[in-house]
Formats: sequence, C-alpha cells, structure tokens
Amino acid sequence: MGTARAEEGTDRAVSTGRINRTRGIALAAITSTAVVAGVIFIQGAADADPKPDLDTAKKQVAALQHKAEEAGESANDLRGQISASGARVKALQAAIAKQQGQVDGVKRQIGSLAVAGYQTSGMTTTAQLLLSTNPDQFLSQASTAQAFAGQQNSALRRYQQAQGKLGDLKASEQTELAALQAVQAQQDALKKQIQTNLDAAEKVLDKLSDEERARIQAENEKEAEEAKDERPSRDGDRMDDLPVPANGRAGIAVQTAMAQLGDPYVWGAEGPNSFDCSGLMLYAWGKAGVSLSHSSKAQASEGRRVSKSQLMPGDLVFYYSPISHVGMYIGNGRIVHASRPGKPVKTDPIDLMPYSTAVRPG
Repeated sequence: MGTARAEEGTDRAVSTGRINRTRGIALAAITSTAVVAGVIFIQGAADADPKPDLDTAKKQVAALQHKAEEAGESANDLRGQISASGARVKALQAAIAKQQGQVDGVKRQIGSLAVAGYQTSGMTTTAQLLLSTNPDQFLSQASTAQAFAGQQNSALRRYQQAQGKLGDLKASEQTELAALQAVQAQQDALKKQIQTNLDAAEKVLDKLSDEERARIQAENEKEAEEAKDERPSRDGDRMDDLPVPANGRAGIAVQTAMAQLGDPYVWGAEGPNSFDCSGLMLYAWGKAGVSLSHSSKAQASEGRRVSKSQLMPGDLVFYYSPISHVGMYIGNGRIVHASRPGKPVKTDPIDLMPYSTAVRPG
C-alpha cells in the first residue's frame, strides 16, 4: 500500500510539472509574440514616416542636394593636395631610379677592384718580383700598390654614401606615399557622403506619388530649357545683351559661362557638357587664358579680393561658411553658376545664397 501511495505521489508530481511547463511555454510564446509585435510596430512606425507634401519634399531634396555639393567641393579641395603629392612621389621615384644607377655603378667598380686584387693576393711581393719576366715593370707597378688600395677605400666610401642617399630617398617616398593614401582615403569618404545624400534625396522623392514626381521632373526640364534660352546665340546676335566688358578676358569668361546655360550639374565635371560649380569657373576662365583650381575654396584665393559694391562681370562670388559654392557675376545683380545636383547651369540673383566673398581672377 505504501508503494501504491508513493507511485501516486510521483504521478501527481510529474503531471503537475507537465502542467507548469506547458503554462511556461505558453507564457513564453505569448511574451515573445508581444515583443515581436512591439518591434514590428516600432519598426513600422519608424519606416512609415509621414508622406511630405510637395513643397516640403522639394525643400528636403534641395537641402540634401546642397549637402552633397558641400561634400563634393570638400572632395574637390583635396584635388590639389593629391596632385601635388602625386607629383612629389613621381619625382622621388625618378630620383630613386637615378640613385640606384649610381649605386650599381659603384658596386661594379668595387667588383672590378676586388677581382684585380684577388689575382695577385696569393703571392708575396718578393715572389712576384722573382717570377716576373720584367722586374723593372713590376717594381713600377708595385710602387702604385698603395694608390690601388686607396682606390678601393675611396670606392667603398662612395658606395656607402650612395647607398645612404638611396635609403633616404626610399624613406621619403614611403612617407609621401602614406600621406597620399591618407588624402585619397579622405576624398573617398567625402565621395561616399555625396552619394549618401543623393540617395537620401531619392528616398524623399520615392515617397511622393507618381504624379508628383512627374511634376517635379517636368519643372526641372522646363528650368533647363529656359536656361538654354538665355544662352548667347552662336552668331553673336545676343552678345550685346550681355552685361560684360566688350573686350578682355573677363568678357570671354562670362560669354563662355553663359554659353553653358542648361547644362547639367555633375560632381567633378569641368566641361564641356556638364559641370559642378567650381568646374564651370575653371572652364570659363580657362577659355580666357586664366588657370584656376577645381575647388571653390581654392579659387577664393586665386584673384584680387573685391568688395560686393565693386563687383564687375567675370568676378567670382563665393557662398556659405566655410566656402562651398561659387558663381560668376554677370552684372545687374545676377550670377551664372552650376547650381546643385539635379539642377542645370543657370542664372540667379546674387543674394540667393549666403554671400561670403568675391575675387577678380586674372
């Protein structure tokens, strides 16, 4: 009987354990489901940003495109450093090749001296004299033995000096290469920023309806066509309408920039069919025989500083702080510029953006 009671108690314990485990599993499942549902709800709330109205979307896109331009001009500003560093690397590599030739030449000379010395090193001077068929000639040669040894020492010193200089040049090359790679990595990071902001702008547009996106596209195309309509005609009929000097490099620069109206903005482009802001200035003034850097920040120091009240057509006008945009003054309070990604080369009021400074190239 005691055994039966013990077995009954065991069955109850097992049954109770099974019930508790079942309840625990059910509770865990409910809790897990609630957590997952909560995560899905939060994620859905994060992803389901309210659809912006058309005007708000345009402002958001413009802001993101401007951020892309800022990163682009910062990347452009590194072009000069990369170019200069690359030139120094090439110069060092040329110097290393030349110095290696000198080291190899001295090594060959040392080798020749060593062979000559080895050929007579096995006999004493007395033995060489006794065996010589021309003792007088041998004595004459023997008198130059010290000079021969001096040549060996001199060659060794030259080799050490040449090898030391070669080592210094190679060390300088490695230092310069490391600096070049660091600047290139910095530029690559800025290029990624450009694309990140442009992608974000596209995501804003993706939230709009097909009709709204088509409307924006139509507006952009109309803006480009209207800009092209402002271009000076090729036969020069409209050149007199431009507020530019009749002669001079500034006139050529303005006419060249105006001839690009309607061309698309492309980061890093400097013509002839697409431009970024500093690329347009480089291209236009280049046609006038004046060399500029491909960077708005650099261009701000490549000319004579002029005040806003003294602006003349052809002057470069810079915007934002730090400088990240440049346009060309064309007179009557207007500039021509490659405005920003998604927009064409066009003319705008000079005060459209926060004014920084101006310079007169040439």
